[in-house]
Amino acid sequence: MTQKFILWLIIPLLVSCEISFQTDSPIEKTLLIKQIDQSLDRWHKAAAEADFITYFDLLSDDAVFVGTDASEVWDKKSFMAFSKPYFDKGKAWDFKKIKRNIYLSTNMKTAWFDETLNTWMGVCRGSGVLQKTDSIWRLKHYVLSLTVPNDKIKKVMSVIQKN
Repeated sequence: MTQKFILWLIIPLLVSCEISFQTDSPIEKTLLIKQIDQSLDRWHKAAAEADFITYFDLLSDDAVFVGTDASEVWDKKSFMAFSKPYFDKGKAWDFKKIKRNIYLSTNMKTAWFDETLNTWMGVCRGSGVLQKTDSIWRLKHYVLSLTVPNDKIKKVMSVIQKN
């Protein structure tokens, strides 16, 4: 009898905890978005400083990186192998955030974003998905794209089609 009574007390408590976690707390969302923003800044900074360990630690083990070339779709291990020579030279790439939009899933454990970046290629767009694991936001998927102004697209297309 006592066990049933305790169960009837515990079950509503557990359910209420789950419900309260999934509510849209503006303060919690703001804090998580700030953490994600800082993680992405740290990731870009690690590349600029050739910090191979930090850069790749911020990628999940099953991460995918999609580069600007159509052939560039790497899993983490392949991307590490491709990138290692650049990091070994002391500087990989230096992408500076211009603007970033971050969105959170209902359970606040998955986020997606888009960002514009100042790069050696001009303004680029990055987009991706992060997941919180071990209290760290790690990239699971990242896509880097060149931005082309609409009034220049025909010129760009003609250069691409010549190749």
